[in-house]
Amino acid sequence: MAGLVLMASACSNRKAGGDAFQQQRDSLQAVINAKDGELNDLMGTFYEVQEGISRINQAEGRVAVADGNVEAPGNKAIIRENMQYIEETMQRQRELIAQLKQKLQSSSVNVEKLQKTVAALEQQVKEQAARIQELEAQLAEKNIVIEHQTDSIASLSTNVSELTAQNQQQAATMAAQEQDLNTAWFVFGTKSELTEQKILQKGEVLRSDDFATDYFTKVDIRQTQNIKFYSKSAKMLTTHPAGSYRLSKNDNGEYELHILNTRKFWSVSRFLVVQVK
Repeated sequence: MAGLVLMASACSNRKAGGDAFQQQRDSLQAVINAKDGELNDLMGTFYEVQEGISRINQAEGRVAVADGNVEAPGNKAIIRENMQYIEETMQRQRELIAQLKQKLQSSSVNVEKLQKTVAALEQQVKEQAARIQELEAQLAEKNIVIEHQTDSIASLSTNVSELTAQNQQQAATMAAQEQDLNTAWFVFGTKSELTEQKILQKGEVLRSDDFATDYFTKVDIRQTQNIKFYSKSAKMLTTHPAGSYRLSKNDNGEYELHILNTRKFWSVSRFLVVQVK
């Protein structure tokens, strides 16, 4: 009877473990599927822009052929029809690029690489807009007026330039935000030095906001794993999660900090204060 109970208990444990594993696998698969869906959506928009560029090139070719013999019956109508098509497609291109920028702002995939791709598409559209402007000027010289033609093509070049500037500004803003997110500060000094700089007040560290911030050293947490204190005595005054670092002596008997888990170490405080002697 006891054997049956043990067997039932073991089966139950295996089932519970299997269920937990299945849940973890399902959760991971959901994340993968979400990223795949997001990437597919972005790539679908990329392909639509590229296809639009190709269709505009084909329409340009038809205009050029018809323009070679504008007096032939129906050629002026062909030119007007294709120019109207080009205008509408160029407008669609501008809208798609704007959509791409919005999607990239909230994207969790490799934004930097995608931004370069968008920049390349913007450049192609900008060059197309410049060619269309030249084509319009040539047609105007031959008194071929494109009905319902607006100045959207002429303004598209300006719009693309503005989008490029916005993209660069957004990239700079994102870079600055990323830098801020990865910035931390550390300081080490004797008790009297830390007290003099108001970093240590009445035995409490960083008690108020009036401490000397310029006394700290600014670091990029992505690039800082080791900090030397050049002292045979070191006491950490700020709180950092256990297991995320190791405080040990080097061959000279001086203390060094080794950060083992960057994100975890700086998760409680972006300031590190160490008292030495």
